[in-house]
Amino acid sequence: CETCSKEEAKYRCPRCMKYSCSLLCVKKHKLALSCNGVRDKTAFISVNEFTDLNLLSDYRFLEDVGRTADAAARLPTMHSPTTKKLLCCLRNKARKCNIDLRTLPVGFTKRRENSTTFNCMENKFYWHLKLIFPHCRAEYTLKGVPDDKTLADILKPYIDPVESDPVVCQRLKIYTASPQSDVQILMKIENRKQNSIRYNELDASRSLLDNLKGKVIIEYPTLFVVLKTLKNDMVVLGQ
Repeated sequence: CETCSKEEAKYRCPRCMKYSCSLLCVKKHKLALSCNGVRDKTAFISVNEFTDLNLLSDYRFLEDVGRTADAAARLPTMHSPTTKKLLCCLRNKARKCNIDLRTLPVGFTKRRENSTTFNCMENKFYWHLKLIFPHCRAEYTLKGVPDDKTLADILKPYIDPVESDPVVCQRLKIYTASPQSDVQILMKIENRKQNSIRYNELDASRSLLDNLKGKVIIEYPTLFVVLKTLKNDMVVLGQ
């Protein structure tokens, strides 16, 4: 067992291929590695290792995609005039704030997840936000984040050694143990070639709205929290 290193392994995770001996160890490994235990149907397989089973798996995956797209196209609520009007209003409000907000077609996961709203009375966005901590393989989803909240305040419940939740603090201890000056917040630049991925560095002392101005957002912002002292493959624009 790769979790407790005591008992003989009985199970193998379809997702990360880790060996476990019991249900308890399976749950521990999922929590530690943020593993959902579901086989990655799109994982890369070299030509030398490609078998008839992989071909069959790909064929079934494409069939599932077709069924999902067909079901989404038949869903009346997603195509209702009210839904389209709300999305159009959301994009227009973002454009007035100098944000290029783009929405995906019906059936996409990010379209289904997005809970971003605009409060006309307060003239304020309440964003659906995703935080990714790559050094700990952890990610968190936030809903209803006001656009006037600073990034530093948004991150406090996660990486602040005093104000963060004890469970989250333990999981992100590599961040909480590092000086705040080492923390870097990045956001992927959209509409670039696959081999030319770059990131914008955001200012933690400024509001979420100020950081999003002049940028392209696909459905909702996704922020990557990294440490300058640790090596990562994310290239910041201008470097």
